[in-house]
Amino acid sequence: MSATRNIVLGVTGSIAAYKAADLTSQLAKQGCNVHVVMTADALRFITPLAFKTLSRHPVVTDLYDEEEGWKPTHIKLADEADLLLIAPATANVLAKLAHGLADDALSCIALALNPNAKLLLAPAMNGKMWLHGATQANQATLKSRGAEFIGPEEGMLSCGYEGLGRLWPVDAIARRAVELVS
Repeated sequence: MSATRNIVLGVTGSIAAYKAADLTSQLAKQGCNVHVVMTADALRFITPLAFKTLSRHPVVTDLYDEEEGWKPTHIKLADEADLLLIAPATANVLAKLAHGLADDALSCIALALNPNAKLLLAPAMNGKMWLHGATQANQATLKSRGAEFIGPEEGMLSCGYEGLGRLWPVDAIARRAVELVS
């Protein structure tokens, strides 16, 4: 196990975003240095304060959020990450990653990620969105580039449908993330 295990946790705009607070807590309790990056849509579901408190680090919510120093925050996080974990990962963020779009802090971090870092994606979305050909093609593209997927699982979805699309259990995501950085 390395001395410092840096995990950048991307939180996107899904109802499952609230579960990312528990994920942050679990990772921090296991000695990981967790830096949370929230998309604008994630901010509609949960506020940064929970993540700031649980991670004990500032939360990045905008591409132009800057800490001290000269290096842009998104580049600093991309350089220092051992793992980029996106949980929940929406269809939108999977499409951005697959097509190399970089229009917010999270997608810029993903594009600038150091080549030794791993990418773990935990999808959460409506089952029809998950099974759509575009999303499946994006998943295949990301897997071909070395991304690992954990989930989604079947069950009752927040939209009222039953099916494949639920966020994988948080404890299992945390366990896999720690395995990847150990």
